[in-house]
Amino acid sequence: MNWMDLFHATLPVTVLEVAALVVLVFDLALLRKAAANSRLAGAVVLGVLGCGAAAFVFYHHTAPLFASNHALLYNQAYSAVAQTAIFALTAMTLLLLPGTKFTRHPAEIVATVLFAASGGLLVVAARDLLVLFVGLELLSLSLYIMTAFAKSSEKSAEAALKYYLFGGMSAAFMLFGFSYIYGLTGSTGFDEIIQSFQQTGSAQSPLFLVAMVAVAAGLGFKVAAVPFHLWAPDAYEGAPTPAAAFIASVSKVASFALLAGLAYSAAFALHNGKLPVAHIAANNRVVAVILFLAAASMVVGNLAALAQTSVRRLLAYSAIAHAGYMLLGVAAAALASDAEAMTRSVNTVLFYVITYGLTTIAAFGVIGVVEQATGSNKLDAFSGLHKRNPLLAAVLLILFLSLAGIPPLVGFWAKFNLFAAVLGTGSGVVPFALVALAIAMSAVSLYYYLRVLKFAYVVEPVEGAGKITAHPVVLLVLVAIAVAVVWIGCAPAGLVDWIAKPGLPLL
Repeated sequence: MNWMDLFHATLPVTVLEVAALVVLVFDLALLRKAAANSRLAGAVVLGVLGCGAAAFVFYHHTAPLFASNHALLYNQAYSAVAQTAIFALTAMTLLLLPGTKFTRHPAEIVATVLFAASGGLLVVAARDLLVLFVGLELLSLSLYIMTAFAKSSEKSAEAALKYYLFGGMSAAFMLFGFSYIYGLTGSTGFDEIIQSFQQTGSAQSPLFLVAMVAVAAGLGFKVAAVPFHLWAPDAYEGAPTPAAAFIASVSKVASFALLAGLAYSAAFALHNGKLPVAHIAANNRVVAVILFLAAASMVVGNLAALAQTSVRRLLAYSAIAHAGYMLLGVAAAALASDAEAMTRSVNTVLFYVITYGLTTIAAFGVIGVVEQATGSNKLDAFSGLHKRNPLLAAVLLILFLSLAGIPPLVGFWAKFNLFAAVLGTGSGVVPFALVALAIAMSAVSLYYYLRVLKFAYVVEPVEGAGKITAHPVVLLVLVAIAVAVVWIGCAPAGLVDWIAKPGLPLL
């Protein structure tokens, strides 16, 4: 392997990391004695420019594929879509920072966000277990730091500690599973692992099932799937608003793009004769685990959200439920009987996670504005929001109705396309039953989303409550995202066609 070729392949990641270092140097060298607002504005502008530069490099350089021997990274259509989404969502997260006061070190939080995005890019493109683990840990460690950035908040410290402890345990489980896979196949490369399964009976070994359970535990933590979800409510509640928005969006895009790509690769190999028919049973056992996680996440996430009085915790349990919906799409990619159905399932997962990430960033942005004005994220803090800031209330209305899946907003099409892909697998009564469960749980979710909107539009503000104002940049971003949610919902074909990328094969 030529190390310069590897550097060239990871050039967009390098640009993002260099941008993080530039932000730190610029702040320490030129703005160290400037006002806090000036330092924050400079860091945000440089961070957004860094995302733009990395995206430009990503689209204008030709990276080697390393497909001949041992592929560490691989440029696939789904990974290109997910990486583009990571650039855009990271920039939007940074634009939520103006006006915030949770830290006196703006350059450090911007740099940490960019490092986390770098880890997400590696996760999406990884074709080797070790590269995947390095990417996941770069992403995860950055998220732990971001969660703890509000040093004056006890909730932030508690959330970061729980997140870190659960994350360390999940990483140990995942590395344990990787070690078993390496022991069974003699390789850490995805392609070599598939070839080993083709030539041997490795997938029939009991150790393979142990490895799959350990890996499922590790990846289940990353996507906050039940029963690996216990960190999410505290992290979403205690983390600073931009950190919570990043956890709910960018990390989800990276994790589900990885899962969807793995499911597609395994199903493609299985159904095109690259694996013996005897491996179908092993594949079905893995799919059964995914379906169990999906069902448990949908039920627990939606039912637990009903009891929440904190809107942040409500969104955390909502995120768990949405992870369950997306896991159905991952299972559909593994169950599909032909390449077209597999591709369609992967694309629906990408459509869902990208639009969900976009909507959730803005939802946390609205919560952050209300929280900064009132000092609380409880339901009663939103009382009379339509009188205290009509534009912000309208944005909240659009976002929560989209999360509930109300047409013609984008959330409806995300669920519709994903459920249709699951039903299109033709794999028997279980997918049909789980889609029925998902629809029922979506109806449940409508109640708790409408509960928040009730406080915003029906409940009168408490006596003496003043106007709620947002930083102009933050308000502009929130309105732009709300318009995008409506626009894509009314004309989803543009995003669907862009994700499909008919000229780019998945493998």
